[in-house]
Amino acid sequence: MKIVLAPDKYKGSLTGLEFCNIIAPILKSSLNAEVIKAPLADGGDGTIEVVNYYLKGETIKIKVNNPLSKSVLASYLYSNTSKIAFIEMAEASGMKLLKPEDQNCMYTTTFGTGQLILHAINKGAKHIILGIGGSATNDCGIGMANALGYRFLDKNNNEIEAIGSELTYITKIDDSLVDERLKNIKFQIACDVTNPLYGPNGAAYVYAKQKGATEEDISYLDYGLRSFSKVLDKHFNLQTQQIQGAGAGGGMGAGTVAFLNGKLLPGIDVIKQIASFETKIKNADWIITGEGKLDVQTLSGKALSGVLSSANKNKIKVAAFCGSIDLVSEELNKMGIDYSDTIVNHASNLDDALTNTAHYLEHITKKFIVEKLK
Repeated sequence: MKIVLAPDKYKGSLTGLEFCNIIAPILKSSLNAEVIKAPLADGGDGTIEVVNYYLKGETIKIKVNNPLSKSVLASYLYSNTSKIAFIEMAEASGMKLLKPEDQNCMYTTTFGTGQLILHAINKGAKHIILGIGGSATNDCGIGMANALGYRFLDKNNNEIEAIGSELTYITKIDDSLVDERLKNIKFQIACDVTNPLYGPNGAAYVYAKQKGATEEDISYLDYGLRSFSKVLDKHFNLQTQQIQGAGAGGGMGAGTVAFLNGKLLPGIDVIKQIASFETKIKNADWIITGEGKLDVQTLSGKALSGVLSSANKNKIKVAAFCGSIDLVSEELNKMGIDYSDTIVNHASNLDDALTNTAHYLEHITKKFIVEKLK
């Protein structure tokens, strides 16, 4: 019997790898089964640890510019064996780096993310995976591009500052100094939103308020994105407003497609690719997955949705061991889940569930073996 363990984390109580390490010995000793550990993530918290489980890279730390162009220590993952770098823009250009009173995406830049990319290229990276969640910016990636040699000019050929409020003044892109190595690097962008660049569902109107922008700022930023998109479209022969996810990361979705020739992909698809997930699950009898809370949001790009799509395609049974489940059995069956159980079903209360997660997960595993595998 072959069983693949493919969980996401239980936020706040258990990592995906800890989930695997609890269940694997029980399955092996009880069934003498072939057990494969394949923890997953969807691009959110904890993704970097999961990625490094597969890349087995080193954490590189360097000083770069934060969103307000002040020095900050940021890190990324790099595997010298595979020449893959995994970079999260939040490390250099994220909201987490600014005090609430300093947050205003009119004046922030993605320059530091460009510095991380350039450093990875200098290390020898041939394949760069960029996560664009958690940004403090609305500059359409011009800061990142600026760090890589792009210059942005106004109607008088003056170079403009690479921040969100200046987008409206850009009339021309100068790429004569761009790093030539960019052309030979594969860029994949982990992006889990489908917002267009501008308009009511665009970067400014949907996300800028939570990045410190006022209503007046939001209108101005949207105008800037709309204006700059014409410059991008003309220079790169694109239709940026038609790109699904162009508005992600304050327009970084559009910027990575234009400046890096990047491909936008759901975070779970990127992680499954790094994990060689489709290869690992070949001829499996069961996939055991799990997450903290399984609900209606699960199918919206979460790790478990990626497990289900692969399992259904390969006709593999799925068991879901979760912290809690907010769906009825008919809904679970419709999703393709053949067996489910939760920590809260067995714990006396929430505190007990959070404190003794590992104990109850062991219990659930033994119960599953008796009910389904023996």
